[in-house]
Amino acid sequence: MAPQRAVQLSLKKPTHAVCVVGVETPVNVYSDVPKGANTFGVSGSSEVKIYMVYDPARVAEPTGRAHWPLDANVDVVVVADKVSKDLNDLKVKVSYFESPDARALGHSVLYLTGVDVSLDADTGRTGKVKKGSSDKKTWRWGSRGSGAILLVNCDRDVRGSREDLHASHLRSLEDLQDMSPMVLSCGGPDELFESHKLVLKVSLPDSRRLRVFCARGGTSLSNYKQVLGPHHEVYEVERHPGESDIQFYVEGLAFPDTSFSGLISLSVSLALSEVSLFTDSVTFRVAPWIMTPNTQPPLELYVCSVTDAHGRNDKFLEDMAHLALKANCKLVVCPRVDNHNDRWIQDEMEFGYIEAPHKSFPVVFDSPRNRGLRDFALKKILGPDFGYVTREIQYAGASGLDSFGNLDVSPPVRVGNKEYPLGRILIGGNFPKSSGRRMARVVRDFLQAQQVQAPVELYSDWLSVGHVDEFLSFVPTSDQKGFRLLLASPSACLQLFQELKEKGYGEAAQFDGLKHKTKRSINDILADKHLRRDSVHVQKCIDWNRDVLKRELGLSESDIVDIPQLFFLKGAYAEAFFPDMVNMVVLGKYLGIPKPFGPLINGRCCLEEKVRSLLEPLGLHCVFIDDFLSYHQLLGEIHCGTNVRRKPFSFRWWNSVL
Repeated sequence: MAPQRAVQLSLKKPTHAVCVVGVETPVNVYSDVPKGANTFGVSGSSEVKIYMVYDPARVAEPTGRAHWPLDANVDVVVVADKVSKDLNDLKVKVSYFESPDARALGHSVLYLTGVDVSLDADTGRTGKVKKGSSDKKTWRWGSRGSGAILLVNCDRDVRGSREDLHASHLRSLEDLQDMSPMVLSCGGPDELFESHKLVLKVSLPDSRRLRVFCARGGTSLSNYKQVLGPHHEVYEVERHPGESDIQFYVEGLAFPDTSFSGLISLSVSLALSEVSLFTDSVTFRVAPWIMTPNTQPPLELYVCSVTDAHGRNDKFLEDMAHLALKANCKLVVCPRVDNHNDRWIQDEMEFGYIEAPHKSFPVVFDSPRNRGLRDFALKKILGPDFGYVTREIQYAGASGLDSFGNLDVSPPVRVGNKEYPLGRILIGGNFPKSSGRRMARVVRDFLQAQQVQAPVELYSDWLSVGHVDEFLSFVPTSDQKGFRLLLASPSACLQLFQELKEKGYGEAAQFDGLKHKTKRSINDILADKHLRRDSVHVQKCIDWNRDVLKRELGLSESDIVDIPQLFFLKGAYAEAFFPDMVNMVVLGKYLGIPKPFGPLINGRCCLEEKVRSLLEPLGLHCVFIDDFLSYHQLLGEIHCGTNVRRKPFSFRWWNSVL
């Protein structure tokens, strides 16, 4: 609330003023004082509270007839307790005296009209608007914080081409559920509002980030009129006779980003002849887009139906269906007509959600990759209570690192004394201070601006495709830690093969059972100097990331599981030598892992057996799936070719402490 100017009194005629119920109104008792006066006293109507503001070191509170000295900087503040029924029905009287026992030298009379003017939203974060919040202008993080929350209205409640936020008019009553309620209190005598006006305002920058609708009752869309938003920064409120509350609905139009902190302020002023008498404000924060990690329960598994030189991927789809059934997860198959034979659905989009106390819904983040699946999220996923957001790269095309296989998020972690209850986003880029590939700035800036999942940039430019999902994954566990970080490990693979050689299995062959791949014995692999050299290089790259992950996620070695995996260099960049097992899909305790076609020991794949021995004691179920022809040979694996929508966190993001 803006500070109030003091009311000036006069001995010659009564003064009239408007005061807002519950708000302090200063009264200047020094503006017109009779000659010879040394003290003053104040009285008033029972509905008016009178407060004397003074320095106890200079002034002793008077007894008996409360006469206060005029030379001790004693200030008077009045507060109306109730809304006036009529104009000027509240009274304050100031009397001036030469001495305590003398008659008054003069009187000043102040007639007040009490009005209720307040702009309120759900600052208590309970899901309902509550009047009387003391500090609505300041937005505070934490479980004891306060401040209203705004959702970006990025779903589509009515069939159309774009999100609801692009419509300047209300398209359905259901759309109101995506908006935050706001109430303007305007109680008081009707005559007052004939001469005074109420004005809603928003700054020019903020007007582009929200839209405000005024509700006038009824169930017709015409009862809801846009009053603030793009090209509408000021609205003179139309108050009807007898009206004490006016309902508004506020929608967000933009997510936080590099030039927008997420905070938006609205104000209402009570004005007379263009002079503002009182202003009240409320601040909203736009809800951030939040990613969900592998540790959150799966809701839907997405996969594409495609055809290539080896035929259709029907067997892969069948395997995905069985896996989804085990995990009690819905399977969604994107047909060729929608994917245009683009199978890399993880690269195209990332599922997340937005949340306010009154509403939450999933939001798909569409990558700037824009290949065959470029329209899938917008045309097939956007809908009622399913939002959409994207970031496009201006003046340049997307690189491989702009695909969302290069975007992941950790489970909740603690780093020293700092909590990350929603985890931390992980993206891949170049080696620090080098000139390699990075994710586009427009995407990095967007992720950083959401604040609640502070991103960590890893080194992934050593890979041909360049995605973080090629060397790391997270899996849920039932122990106190709650998860493990899986890292691809050439060293672990070479060590396993060396142990098997020493046990007499050196002639067991990698790729045994594959028709389209030349077999390589364990002896041959271990003797391959180029493969060993490549493995040393790749292990150094992964170890550098290991140190970053331990530091930025607060992990210890016991939180990390090394998954045996070999890579080879093609030019300067690495590719998986056999199907990359960390590039798995995680559906609760069920893991869909690329079948590695490792050497068979007593009829069983030694790589599968090793991974089972590492993960199944943690309560996980390993399901190995053949993706060799349809995915691996095209430089991707199961995670690249699937996508999972997961259950949102139970933790409310506004309770974070930043």
